[in-house]
Amino acid sequence: MQYPSSWLKGSSLGESIAAELRLQIISGTIKPGTVLSENRIAADFGTSRSPVREALKTLSNEGLINLQRMGVVVNGLSLKDVDELYDVRYLIESFASKQVAENPEALLAPLAQIIDKMELAGKHRDIAEFAYQDLCFHETIIAGANHTRIMHLWTSIRQIVMTVMLITTREVLSQNDDKINYVIGKHRKLLQGLESRDPGIIARNVEEYFADSHRTLHTSLPQ
Repeated sequence: MQYPSSWLKGSSLGESIAAELRLQIISGTIKPGTVLSENRIAADFGTSRSPVREALKTLSNEGLINLQRMGVVVNGLSLKDVDELYDVRYLIESFASKQVAENPEALLAPLAQIIDKMELAGKHRDIAEFAYQDLCFHETIIAGANHTRIMHLWTSIRQIVMTVMLITTREVLSQNDDKINYVIGKHRKLLQGLESRDPGIIARNVEEYFADSHRTLHTSLPQ
């Protein structure tokens, strides 16, 4: 599985290298404890060491690797790490949904359009497009809260979340239409919650969504 080239438009070479390595680490292709070499990575990507250093710094800041004198040691992303990541997502999205609950009108049509795009991507088994629209759905709600610090927090985990979504989407789209429709239905329920403008319904729907997402993660990611 490769990182979608369509997701890398406008990215620097260092960001592109980080994206590919991040996917290999989170998917388990590169195992925890592996020692990476700057020279080897530069050779694999056909580049100098400068963008490789940029990529490794990014991955170190995300906690996926540990920069040591002996080299670059892969930490990986354990299921506990992923659970904690989605705990943060839940805090962000429950807050954002609460913020937009009183006046969600501007979000309703864009969110419905995103769900339509998810349906189309699901029919064509387009993993990259389905995952991207999934991300856009949640990011639209977060942006709708118009909260600078919440957006900073989201941005800090966005790249890992995108990568996890890509991996879990591959699992979903490898199954039958019922599973795909189930995932789309979860997003429709979030939208219906916003349409209700009822804070209690919105909060309950967000909580149910993330409880189910935790279960999905444990079956989609390497142990």
